[in-house]
Amino acid sequence: MKILECSGLVKMYGKVKAVDGLSFSVEKGELLGLLGPNGAGKTTTIKMILGLTSLSGGKVIIDRDIKIGYSPETPYFHLFLTGYEVMRFYSQLQKLDRRTADRQIGRLLELTGLSGAAGKKVKNYSKGMLQRLAFAQALLGEPELLILDEPTSGLDAVGRIEMLGLIERLKYEGKTIIINSHILSDIEKTADRTIIIANGRLAGMTGKNDLACNSLEELFVKAVGGVAHVGTDT
Repeated sequence: MKILECSGLVKMYGKVKAVDGLSFSVEKGELLGLLGPNGAGKTTTIKMILGLTSLSGGKVIIDRDIKIGYSPETPYFHLFLTGYEVMRFYSQLQKLDRRTADRQIGRLLELTGLSGAAGKKVKNYSKGMLQRLAFAQALLGEPELLILDEPTSGLDAVGRIEMLGLIERLKYEGKTIIINSHILSDIEKTADRTIIIANGRLAGMTGKNDLACNSLEELFVKAVGGVAHVGTDT
C-alpha cells in the first residue's frame, strides 16, 4: 500500500531548477533511501513533501491524517532547555496529554540512550546527542511516516553505528522511513529500495535484488556518472 506518492515534482529558485520532474512513491513499512551527491536536490524534495517549501510544479499525494515525524540534518533546539524539556515542548506542540507525553518521552529517551542526560541542558550535548534527541522528538506522537535528513551527518564512527542501529530497529518494527543521505554505506546498510537523485532528477532506482550482483556504489556511479552538481541543496 502506498503511503506517499510524489509526481513530477519541480522546484525553481529563480532560473535554477533544484528539482526537475521527480517522481517516486513510498510503500507502507518500507525504508526508502534518497541518495545523491551534495547539491542533488534531496533536501529540497523532503521540504516539499513536508510543506516547508512550495512546489513550482507537480504534486505530493499523502493522506492528510497521516502523522509525519521529521528529523532535520541540523537540529536546532533552545540551548537553555534540558533534553527532557525539549521533548516536553514538542509533545505540547503535538497536543499530547501529559500522561501520554511522559510515557512516550521516557520510552524514547531510553531508546536513544539519552535517559541519563535528560536533565542536562542541550547546550552541553555533543553532536551525536543532539542528533539522537532530534531522532527522539521525531518519534513523538507515534508517526506513521518518519523522514530523516542526513541522520548520520557529522557523527563519529560510534555515533554512526548507534544511529544506524536505531534506524534498523525501527525498520524491523515495521515503521515507514525515508532517509536522505549522501553516504553510500548508510543507504546500502538500511534501505529496502533506493532512489538515486542527481541534478534534481531521478538518475536511478535500485532494490535489494539489484544489489545481489552489484554494489550500490557501482549502480550509483553508473547512474550519476559525470553529472555536474547544481544549487546548494544537500
